[in-house]
Amino acid sequence: MPRGVAPVHRLLGCGVCCSLATNNVLNPFTPFGDCSLLRMANLYANIAQLGRPAELQACLQMVTSLPAKLMNLADYGIEVGHPADIVVLDCSDSVAAVAELAPPLFGMRRGA
Repeated sequence: MPRGVAPVHRLLGCGVCCSLATNNVLNPFTPFGDCSLLRMANLYANIAQLGRPAELQACLQMVTSLPAKLMNLADYGIEVGHPADIVVLDCSDSVAAVAELAPPLFGMRRGA
């Protein structure tokens, strides 16, 4: 049976803080996936038929800054004194990151 997908981009447009995520990766119920949140942003954009730059940007925000906001992470973002958590993608901008599933060049967690 097909599953419905909540139109979270519409909720986001109304000011609701929303996020996209994944679970049940490579288990008996969902035997596929790779834990890539960027892939989830791209998948949601495809399913919801979002292709405008602002829509793709919103999809990226729903796997980056908006989940941090939902979790009340006061130290999110690149600033002096914040944890050095970063993923560098091979793309020209955030829209291309989602549209092209930009490959990661490297990542750091807590600076390591």
